[in-house]
Amino acid sequence: MIKAESSPAWVVRFQDGERLPEDLVPLGVRAGAILGGVGMLRDLVLAYWDGEKYVEERVDEPVELLALQGNIGDQDGTPVVHAHAVAGLRGGAAVGGHLVAATVHNTAELILLPLPGVRLARRREPSGLLGLYPEVWEPDARG
Repeated sequence: MIKAESSPAWVVRFQDGERLPEDLVPLGVRAGAILGGVGMLRDLVLAYWDGEKYVEERVDEPVELLALQGNIGDQDGTPVVHAHAVAGLRGGAAVGGHLVAATVHNTAELILLPLPGVRLARRREPSGLLGLYPEVWEPDARG
């Protein structure tokens, strides 16, 4: 991964073979917004919430990453990346949904906005989804 920080945004380039969304976690952003992403992916797994559970759809062929947005928060101190993606298939069709997993194919370029002073807490709701509970966050001596 290649990264440049320019207050307040970061530009991050993921290289062939790196994984999304999980390779966002080692960046160490405790709360942040994924403002956009483009590139190529393979082994893409998208999901759709049917009201009770996520239904997964797999796309094995390489696709163009047309759009990526979401956020990075935490559930009880464990990082949670919530991202949605739109991918272009061969022939011009597009698919989209909740990004479960993907492998970067050649490159993926993301714009990330860390949100210092904010905690994006995730809590399980009666629907089964992890609801977003943003709050002001003041780190203690442990960070």
